[in-house]
Amino acid sequence: MSNRVIHPDFLKHLKHKEDALINLYLGLRDFILEIHPKSNELLYHTHALTSLYSVSKKMSDGFCMIPIYTNHLNLAFNKGTILNDSNKLLQGTGKWMRHISIKTEVDFKNKEVEKLIQSAIDLALEDSTAKEMNKGITISKIKN
Repeated sequence: MSNRVIHPDFLKHLKHKEDALINLYLGLRDFILEIHPKSNELLYHTHALTSLYSVSKKMSDGFCMIPIYTNHLNLAFNKGTILNDSNKLLQGTGKWMRHISIKTEVDFKNKEVEKLIQSAIDLALEDSTAKEMNKGITISKIKN
């Protein structure tokens, strides 16, 4: 269980979602933060309410994100097309992005997803040119 509080800007929008979706989000967020507690969390509200997990303060250094839509959420990988996905968990047709549809905790609480997240972290750390890394902070980019 992560001890990082949900930012008030994010919580303002999250509380309007169904309880089951909120609980699924919280479980997935905790899972990611347990794997990489020092990741920075960047928050957005565009076409989806999204928390992005990054090795720096830059969106481009993100390794995964959780976009929350009206009735579902995904675990998305910024560079999913170049991750080793031997279990064929990743979906999508974009140039870089791939995702896993998350319907229950079973969809993410497993070793295969943990390995994908760790591989994405390793890749982000390797590719990053940021001078400042891994502060374990939350940064809201949500316009009020």
